[in-house]
Amino acid sequence: MKVTEVRIRKVEDEGKLKAYVTITFDECFVVHNIKIIEGKSGPFIAMPSRKTATGEYKDIAHPVSPEFRVELQEKILAEYNAGNFVSPNEAGADSE
Repeated sequence: MKVTEVRIRKVEDEGKLKAYVTITFDECFVVHNIKIIEGKSGPFIAMPSRKTATGEYKDIAHPVSPEFRVELQEKILAEYNAGNFVSPNEAGADSE
């Protein structure tokens, strides 16, 4: 599976949350609301999740292998560190 697009919406004044990411695979499958969070040892990604009835959070979509998680995080953070953000006008298209 190949990453064909990474769209990053930077957020301001949200504490440790730095950005939301939409990623496209093989130009045919999209995952919205991946988060970039500032951690103690630098930024990391958090997959989209929802709160369960017991109050814990479960990922909605996530990499199956640790190797793919590392690859995905490296691609997203490379774009983030390069400052490749979508403009506020484009940001609305990510939530569809």
